[in-house]
Amino acid sequence: MHASAEDGATATAPPHHDDPHRHGARTDAARPDDPAVAMSQPTPDGAAATAGATPRTDGPPPTAAAPAPGSVAEHRPDGAGAAASDVRCDVLVIGGGIIGLVTAWRAAQRGLRTVLADPAPGGGAAQVAAGMLAAVTETHFGEETLLGLNLASARRYPDFAAELTEASGQPTGYRACGTLAVALDSDDRAQLRDLHALQQRCGLDARWLTGRECRRLEPLLAPGVRGGVWVEGDHQIDPRLLAAALLTACRRAGVTFRHSWARRLTLAGAGDTREAAEHADGRRATGAVLADGARVAAGQVVLAGGSLSGRLAGLPADVVPPVRPVKGQLLRLRVPAPLAAAGPFLSRTVRAVVRGGQIYLVPRANGELIVGATTEELGWDTAVTAGGLYELLRDAHEVLPGVTELELVETLAGLRPGSPDNAPLLGPSRLPGLVLATGHHRNGVLLTPVTGDVLADVLTTGELPPYARPFTPLRFSPAPAPAPATAPARTTANGARTPPPYDTSPLAPAGPAPAPAPDRPAPATRPTDAPRSRKP
Repeated sequence: MHASAEDGATATAPPHHDDPHRHGARTDAARPDDPAVAMSQPTPDGAAATAGATPRTDGPPPTAAAPAPGSVAEHRPDGAGAAASDVRCDVLVIGGGIIGLVTAWRAAQRGLRTVLADPAPGGGAAQVAAGMLAAVTETHFGEETLLGLNLASARRYPDFAAELTEASGQPTGYRACGTLAVALDSDDRAQLRDLHALQQRCGLDARWLTGRECRRLEPLLAPGVRGGVWVEGDHQIDPRLLAAALLTACRRAGVTFRHSWARRLTLAGAGDTREAAEHADGRRATGAVLADGARVAAGQVVLAGGSLSGRLAGLPADVVPPVRPVKGQLLRLRVPAPLAAAGPFLSRTVRAVVRGGQIYLVPRANGELIVGATTEELGWDTAVTAGGLYELLRDAHEVLPGVTELELVETLAGLRPGSPDNAPLLGPSRLPGLVLATGHHRNGVLLTPVTGDVLADVLTTGELPPYARPFTPLRFSPAPAPAPATAPARTTANGARTPPPYDTSPLAPAGPAPAPAPDRPAPATRPTDAPRSRKP
């Protein structure tokens, strides 16, 4: 979730609870002492609570819960759920969140024999995310380079969603409904005015509205709304439906699923010394050992483990991605039938500035309303707290008074994968054979289409496309960046020719397009969010 756990983040839920659709919010969230255990708890639908990388712990890896009906865990092509064995492939993707899934799907479409390792793919952040595709209303000062990538991905979404629906036969919940950002008092209005001025300087399509005009669009807004910004091009998608569709599309494209944790990255070269463990020089990633004992040998390894990406054993110290967990709490509400019969409770996503903080309300076509989200720098803590939920409901009530009449369906907490500059890490690392797709922070769902295409280009050419170079993992490297990796052979492991590159639409970001970056560009985005603040 953008303010929840949007992007390839790790999502957690307690192991035992009542059915939230029957009994309301979960109130018995467990908080194990060991963060690694907390990261591995199954979600309500049986999805794993992490994007696939095994935490560095002394004990055995956690055991995955039984797969939910209809999840990819039911689809085990080529004996993917069998006992431990040696597996060979062109690409091993570690992590089965939406970022890992889209990477595996695009790689398979390029003719690469692809294996994805995750005990329950399709879980994690997708079960928590709000699904806002808010490239314009998510604009922040100092993030113009990231804005270009966000806009490029947003433009791809209509074709991407249509293609995914055709490939999977399943809906994605994509809605071209627009987004309305509103302010409640004079200080909030001034803050929103500043944001609108930035949007105009960037050439974005955002129109200022009076409070009365805002209430014409959404009649149930509070009378105190002082003004707002209407963005017709910021839409939404249902991340749970998106994940389910990607699971099916991967299966149909021939991706093999290994339903197990990746215990350790395997390397070749430089010996097994302490000095070698600290540096990538002279070494190459060759695959991974899984928790079930299987050894997967791969020409290339993609690490897409969300907030756990830096905890995969076997990573040389100078290659560990600087990704941290950023907690977000949110609510899932449902509009009662009598209210729904009177007309839409909300017709579009509403974001609001309330006493300087941020809140969003995302209406689903099925009558649900997502309310989020907190931003908390608390490490691996995933507890749903009374204070966090109180703040969300309090601010939501000030924006939309009728929200207190809705049914409380579910309370959730997730972990976004934050990076030092809030931008993703995409492309080859300093370790040959290892490619990163992590650190998407609040933009994971939004960046899903463009991430899939960027990674497919990297896996078939060995290089980042020019528009993605500002997001190279090498920007955080303390050493001079190595020369680009040699492009892999244009044949797959089973001898088939790799098809021509796939692209859904040209990537020419509107507004301030970033110039091709040097090997080590300056950070692309603003400093990290302040601890325990509502997401800006």
